[in-house]
Amino acid sequence: MAEQETALDDLLRAANGGDAAAYRLFLQAAAVKLRPLVRRGLARAGRPDAECEDIVQETLLALHLKRHTWDQTQPLRPWLGAIAHHKLVDALRRGGFRQHLPLDEIEELAAPGNEAAQADHAIDANALLDALPERQRAIVAGMAMEGRSASELGSQLGMSDGAVRVTLHRALRHLAGLARGKSQ
Repeated sequence: MAEQETALDDLLRAANGGDAAAYRLFLQAAAVKLRPLVRRGLARAGRPDAECEDIVQETLLALHLKRHTWDQTQPLRPWLGAIAHHKLVDALRRGGFRQHLPLDEIEELAAPGNEAAQADHAIDANALLDALPERQRAIVAGMAMEGRSASELGSQLGMSDGAVRVTLHRALRHLAGLARGKSQ
């Protein structure tokens, strides 16, 4: 393993010295090293493997643009890992949070004649909302149910737009934890 890392370091040193063949080999070897790192990060975030290659390519592009900033007296692996980590985080932020819900379950719940199941879920949602502190409940209800803006709610509650969004995020995280606890 240490030999492989030294070889990668040597390839980038040679590439930075102007060796085009070494640079091509470096990019190929770096891509091989990056894919498992990116796949693990995607798996931890609950994202599909399909996004891996795009993130690897973005990382390779960043390496190309910033390769002159690598301190050749330092090991390459931490520098490479940091760039890959930042590109992964950027991709996750761009993608936002998505949770997969099987369509079969949604169709079954929304089917005509299934009013009892719909009522059970409505009661659960109300019970979850009631478990929130008053300000969080007002923000969730105002934004998610009434469609009001953060600035509108902020004016009403004496909060900044940012504070409203932070409170909404905390409330949704709290609701998700409560919902997971009830479903288990």
